Parts: sequence; C-alpha cells; structure tokens
Amino acid sequence: MLFPTATFALFFLLVLPLSWLLMQDLPRWRVFMLVASYVFYGWWDWRFCILLAASTVVNQVLAVAVHRAGSRQEKKLVVGAAVTWNVGVLFVFKYYDFFASSFQNALADVGVHVSPGLIGVALPVGISFFSFMALSYVIDVYRGDFAPTTMAKFAVFLSFFPHVVAGPIVRARELVPQLRTPRDPRRVDASRAFFLIGSGLFLKVVIASYLAGHIVDDVFGTPERYSALDSLVGVYAYAVQIFADFCGYTNIAIGVALLLGFRFPQNFDDPYAASSLRDFWRRWHMTLSRWLRDYLYVPLGGNRKGRRRTYVNLLVVMLLGGLWHGAGWTFVVWGAIHGGGLAVEHWWQERKGLRASEPPSPPRGWSLAWRRLATFHVVCLGWVFFRAESLGDAFTLLGRIATGWTQAPELVGAGVLLAIAVGIGAQYVPAGAFGRLMAAFSRLGPVAQGACLAATLTVIGALGPAGVAPFIYFRF
Repeated sequence: MLFPTATFALFFLLVLPLSWLLMQDLPRWRVFMLVASYVFYGWWDWRFCILLAASTVVNQVLAVAVHRAGSRQEKKLVVGAAVTWNVGVLFVFKYYDFFASSFQNALADVGVHVSPGLIGVALPVGISFFSFMALSYVIDVYRGDFAPTTMAKFAVFLSFFPHVVAGPIVRARELVPQLRTPRDPRRVDASRAFFLIGSGLFLKVVIASYLAGHIVDDVFGTPERYSALDSLVGVYAYAVQIFADFCGYTNIAIGVALLLGFRFPQNFDDPYAASSLRDFWRRWHMTLSRWLRDYLYVPLGGNRKGRRRTYVNLLVVMLLGGLWHGAGWTFVVWGAIHGGGLAVEHWWQERKGLRASEPPSPPRGWSLAWRRLATFHVVCLGWVFFRAESLGDAFTLLGRIATGWTQAPELVGAGVLLAIAVGIGAQYVPAGAFGRLMAAFSRLGPVAQGACLAATLTVIGALGPAGVAPFIYFRF
C-alpha cells in the first residue's frame, strides 16, 4: 500500500478515528493496530506477513532468553542466535541468489561450470528495516539498555504501519515506552504532522517523480545514448530524486505517526548542505547511520584499536551498509566510495593533530563553499553506482560525462533544472524559516487550515504525473 494513493487515504481515514476511540483500552488498541498494520503490510502479498510474524516471535523469544540467561556466555550464545536468525533471513531472501550467481560466474571465468541453484523468491518489502529493528531490540536487551517488553507490544512495535516498509529505523527504547500509556489527543502536534505529510507528498509526487520521468530513468536506462550535459545533469537529478523520494516517504511516515500520537526520530537534516562525508552521514538516513555506528562500527572496535584498524572498520561498515541497500556489486562500490572517503577524512583529521572524537573547526566562507561542493560531488559519484543497473552501465555513464561534450543535450530543460534547484536549494533555507511557517499554520483556525491543505493537495495533484511510482527504498 503506497502512501500517496486513494487506497491509503481510505485506509487511514478508517484507522485514525478507530485508533483514538480505542486508545483508552490499550489491550484492544494493540490488537486493532496489529491487525491494521498487517493489512497494510500484506497489501502487496499476504505471504510476507508470515515472515514478519515469524521474525516477531523468534526475536521476542530470544530477547526474553537473553534477559533470563544466567551467565555472560549464555547471553552471548543467545545474541549469536539472534544475529544468525536475522542475518540468515536477510541472506536467504536478499543475498543468496546474488552470491550464488557471483560464485557461478567466477568459476565459469576459469572454465569450471557449476549450478548452485537459485531460489528466485520475491524480496519481501521492508525486510531490511524490520530485521535491523528486531536485531537492535535483542542487542539492547543483551547490553542492559532495555528490558524485554511483552509479545503484544513488541509485535506492534515491529509491524507499526507508518515505519514497517521503509523506516525510519526506530529503536525499541524510542517507541515501546510510548506504547505503554494512552496517547493524549490534546498533545498531538497536528500542525507539524500536516506540514510533514504535505511536504513529503510534494517531494515524492512532484519533485522525485518529475525528475525520474523526465531525465533520470532515460539517462541511467541507456547511458551510452546521451550527451555529457544530459548525463551530468541526470546524475544531479538522481541525487535530488533519491533525497526527495526517501525524505518524502519518511516525512509522511513521521507525520502519520504524529497524527496517531507517536513520535519517530528525525531521518534527514539537509544532507546536501554537508561539508564532509562524516557530516553527510550525520544528516542522511540518520537512523541507519546511528544503527551502523552503534551495532557495527563500535562493536568492531571503532577508533579505539589504532589507526589502521579504524580505517578497516570504516571501510567494512560502509561496505556492509552498501550490501544492506541491495545485493549487487554496484552497491558494494557505492559503499567502498563512502568507506574510503571517510577513511581519508579520518586520516586528514589525524594529520592535523585532531582526535577522531573531536569535531573539526567549522569551515566558513569560501572554505565552507568548496567543502560542500566537493562533498556533494563525491556523494554524486557514489549515486552513479547506486542507481546504475550494472558496473558497466556506471562506467559508461561516467565515460559519457568525460567525453560526450560535442553532442547536443536532449533532456536538459527548464523544468528539470528548476526541480533540481528547488530540491537542493530548500536544504539551504534556515531551519527557523520552516519553524515559523509551521507556527503560522498552527495559529490558523480549522477552516483556514483545511483550505491550506486542500490547496496544497490540489497543487500537488496538478503538478504530479499520473499514477505514483513505488518509493525507491521499498526494494531495500
């Protein structure tokens, strides 16, 4: 079920009032919300619900087992079982065919022909997101950061429909405490919720869909065909598209959760205004960045085991972060670009005599401008591999940017340039401006607010294309 559709609108119009009517009776509310979330998740394929339910039961049993284990060694064995289960589920459904075919092709290159057998199963929607959420829950219990909750609360936490498909990656200690007491409708920040939903719809339906249909899909679909200018602008357009698509989704998700009385963590903070890759990962997909830091980078040793080990840890984390996004060598290269870039930044910071934990002095003026420009282009280089269908297509596109300047552009037009400018320029608007806009909206009466929302939806409907493409992160 897609957010910007009439189907979801009808679904939410039924769920929202019933949720508030049942809120004072939390056991009944949890049953209702669990059913609603499974209907939402199973809308694509009801069989996916079986996997989600199995993940819920297994991880809850393991979390309780960790909590009750008597010795440190027993706790480690149970956590190992949780890692094995969650990584195993991801491997079977997401990675087995990739590694099996890669192994088969590698042997074929040296004259050995084997047939490992491919599974060929459909990738369950959101499997990476709910697997990471479940694993962090068990690990937090192991670390003593969070006590296991009941099966009912954990089931609602893992399947809660605003986040189950594409995040944000909410941790148990952020959401489960909110499930323990009835939400107060008088404390719902409806103005912020409507602003987030409206901005999310605009980003997705107008900006992301327009760029995908007018340049991105063409440039990346046949990279050998277009001019250098088309190819370069196509890369910039994809940078804006993926931001608008994913930020738009999470804005809607956070807004929908707010209307239900629940608060999610922020997931984006103007990432294309970043002045370094380290800064970029503090702003882009922030819930994933924190997850990789707390549950992978720190356990690997972080920056506590010497310079070389720090570089290796950064590279390993980003390579695995690349594979988390998709089973393909293009995602591995994307992770390597970010991991290598972070290692270089870390080396440069040490060379200047700063510790890794010390934030560098904030750049200003021209220094800030060129750092932002350099960071943005390194990120765009990574996006080429992230979006390309194959490594060959990625290098073909980069080759066209380098050599295709004698060919006339076909796709670069005023609409494309305007959409890119809006997508990037909005990230340089001071945060206080949006706060003042939301405050002004909140002071309007219900009729005026309704009129503003109706006008916004009308504009989005008029500017957006017919139909709505699935969100990019649905396939991760």
